Amino acid sequence: MGRLDGKVILVSAAAQGIGQATAIAFAKEGAKVIATDINESKLRDLENYSGIQIRVLDVTKKEQIENLAKDIERIDVLCNIAGFVHHGTILECKESDWDFTMSLNVHSMYLMIKTFLPKMLAQKSGNIINMSSVASSIKGVVNRFVYSTSKAAVIGLTKSIAADFIEQSIRCNCVCPGTVDTPSLRERICARPNPDQALKDFLDRQKTGRMATAEEVANLFVYLASDESAYMTGNELIIDGGWSL
Repeated sequence: MGRLDGKVILVSAAAQGIGQATAIAFAKEGAKVIATDINESKLRDLENYSGIQIRVLDVTKKEQIENLAKDIERIDVLCNIAGFVHHGTILECKESDWDFTMSLNVHSMYLMIKTFLPKMLAQKSGNIINMSSVASSIKGVVNRFVYSTSKAAVIGLTKSIAADFIEQSIRCNCVCPGTVDTPSLRERICARPNPDQALKDFLDRQKTGRMATAEEVANLFVYLASDESAYMTGNELIIDGGWSL
């Protein structure tokens, strides 16, 4: 018996990194996973896993989300993982950077939850897990102005959903990682003027001496998706190796 047997779980940003590791972990625990991403070629890597079906989806597009919802009769868990990390202070943040970050990191969750929550209410149960970050209202982080702003908003969104629908058997939590070794992080490191120094800077701030793996964060998603966490709602769960201490 898997910890998620029979559960239907929708995951965004499943083509790589934390999203991919989470989709795989869900499937291994017996869930029926609908793995979505905007990147179809990378998403196809998940077709090799039993229990996972893939769907191309841009979570910033309301029409695409609504079309997907028409094909999903039941949803037990909604995992909003899609996001973008902008590097810089407010002075380096153009208005277009602000708009894109808030659209992908926050507005997409609004669209996804507003679309799929009615299905959960109709079936009288549901579980929403959002991706936030330690770089948010939890901790001020240098050069993460708009990213931290967006992730603080996710914490507020999470608590609001949890409070509004707790009596309808809907729960909502968010995961707040520190630095996670993912392809997107490596891409951002390589994009810096001095990649070697950028990597050193990331490692120097890790109190455990290493970054988290995507699989470690995925394990927390599995716990939140399972009935083991049935009495938890409205929480921001930190997984950062002590960085925020």
